[in-house]
Amino acid sequence: MPKSSGDSERQRVPQPLIKRRIASGRGAMEQPNVTHDGDARLTPKFWMAVVVTGVAAGLFGDLMMWVLSLAERVAFNYRSGSYEAAVAASSDARRVTSLVLAGVIGAVSWYLIRRYLKGEHAEIDDAIWSGDGDLSPRRSLLTSLVSEVVIGMGASLGREAAPKLMGGASGSVLARWFNLTPAQKRLLVACGGGAGLAAVYNVPFGGALFTAEVLFGSFALPVVFPALATSLIATAVAWIYLPSGATYADIPNYRFSASLMVWSLVAGVVIGLLAIFYVRLIGWVSFHRAQGVHLFWAMPASFAVVGVIGFQYPELFGNGKDMAHEAFLGAGSLGLLFALFALKPLVTALTIGSGAAGGVFTPFLATGAVLGGFLGALWLHLWPGAPLGAFAVVGAAAMIGAVMQAPLAGLVLVLELTHGGFNIAVPMMAATVIATFLVRQVDGYSIYSARLPRREVEPT
Repeated sequence: MPKSSGDSERQRVPQPLIKRRIASGRGAMEQPNVTHDGDARLTPKFWMAVVVTGVAAGLFGDLMMWVLSLAERVAFNYRSGSYEAAVAASSDARRVTSLVLAGVIGAVSWYLIRRYLKGEHAEIDDAIWSGDGDLSPRRSLLTSLVSEVVIGMGASLGREAAPKLMGGASGSVLARWFNLTPAQKRLLVACGGGAGLAAVYNVPFGGALFTAEVLFGSFALPVVFPALATSLIATAVAWIYLPSGATYADIPNYRFSASLMVWSLVAGVVIGLLAIFYVRLIGWVSFHRAQGVHLFWAMPASFAVVGVIGFQYPELFGNGKDMAHEAFLGAGSLGLLFALFALKPLVTALTIGSGAAGGVFTPFLATGAVLGGFLGALWLHLWPGAPLGAFAVVGAAAMIGAVMQAPLAGLVLVLELTHGGFNIAVPMMAATVIATFLVRQVDGYSIYSARLPRREVEPT
C-alpha cells in the first residue's frame, strides 16, 4: 500500500524548520537512518550534556594517562620513547619486584573497593546493554586509578578501560544533573565511553564508531551525530596534555600487492579461528577470576609469573603498544613473533583471572599485529615481495575487528592509530570480514560480551 502523501512525516521529533515536502512529495524519513530520534530525543538539554561529557572525557583521559606515566616513571624510570626498552634495561629483580608490588597494590585496593562499594556499578558495558546506564562516579574513579597504576608497573592490560569507564561515568553523572530520560542517559553514557577511548588514542572517528557499533549497536543518525560530537570534543580537549599525532608513529604507507591480497584471505580464516579461542579464554577467566580474600595471593602470584616470563620477553609488560609498533615497522624475528603472539593473550588472561581490572583492546591489537607478522614471515617464503609490516597491519585490523565483533570500528581504529594503511585497505577489509564472520557464525561472543558478570536471577 503506498504511503500517504500527507505531511505527517514532517512532524517528526525534532521537527524540521521547513514544513513542506520537496516537489516529489516523498518523505525524508524514507531514508532509514534519519527517522525520528526515538526514545533518546536530541533536545537542547541533551546537547548541552554531550558537550560537557566530551570535555570531561578528554580531561579524565589526560588524568588517567598522567597517572599511567607517573607509574611507568617510578617503576622503570620511563619518561619517553619505548616503554619496552625501559623495561628491558631494568634488571630481572626490578621487573619481578615491580609486578609483585603491582599485584599487592591491586589486590588490596580492589578488595577494599569491591567490598565497601559493592552496591555501586562500575561496568560500563553492562550498564549500557542491560541496565539504565547508571555508573558510580567514585567506584569508577577508584577502579580506574588503580588500573592505570598497575598497568604502568607492568601488568598486561589495556590502558583504555579507565578513560572509557570515566567517560561513561561522566555521562551518567551529567544525565542526572540535566534530568535526562533513561534512554538519553544510556546514549550519553555510550558516547562518553567511546569519547574516553578516542581521547587517549587520538582516534575521534574510531571512538565514535566504537560508540555506535559496540556500545550502542546502532548507526542511526541520532546515535552517530552525538557520538561524533562527543569524541571530537574529547579528543581536542585531551590535546592539552596528550600528543595530537598518531599513536603508532612513522608507520610506512605500505603498497598493495597481489601477495598480500591472497595472504589476507588465508590469514582471515586463521585469525578468526584463533579469535574464537581468545574470546572464550577471556570469558572463562573473567567468570573464574579471583575474588574476595583470594585476591591477596592470586594477584601477586599471577603478576610474579608474568614477571618471570618477562625475563626473556620484556615486550609482554604493559599493554603491548611497543610490541605492536615494532611489528607494524616490520621488525622481529620469526621466533620472537611466534613467542609474542602465543604468550600475550595468555599473560593477559592470567592477569584478568587474578582479579585485576583493565582493558583488552590494546593487548589483542598487539596480538593481531605480531600474529600477522608471524604468518606473513612464513608466507614470504612462498610468495616474496610484500613488506613484513603490511602483514602486521592487516593482522591487527582483522584480530581487533573479530574479537570486538565490530569490523568497521576495528578497521577505522587501525587506520587512525597508524595514520597509514589506506593503500592496503582492501586486504585489511578482506581479512577483517572473514575473521569477524567466522567468530559470529561459530560463537558470536566478543571480548566485551564474554566479560559480562553473571546476571543474578531473582527466585520465583
